[in-house]
Amino acid sequence: PAPAPSGLEIRSPMVGTFYRASNPEAAPFVEVGDPVRKDSVVCIVEAMKVMNEIKSEVDGEIAAVLVQNGEAVEFDQPLFLVRPAGGAG
Repeated sequence: PAPAPSGLEIRSPMVGTFYRASNPEAAPFVEVGDPVRKDSVVCIVEAMKVMNEIKSEVDGEIAAVLVQNGEAVEFDQPLFLVRPAGGAG
């Protein structure tokens, strides 16, 4: 089997519903292979009708999307793997 992607996890700061885009017609915020910067919005977690933008904590590249669009997520659940810029990860 292929090795599992490695990197730093972007985790959900709350329980809610995971959305890859700002609305159903919009393109996802990020795809695997996309570069991200610290504080780039990578997804939305909706909790109690509030759309919360989730941001990357590092500069790097999206290595994996770990959750499906519209999926319920738990507090601290990994959402993405980011390969940090400049090597290790």
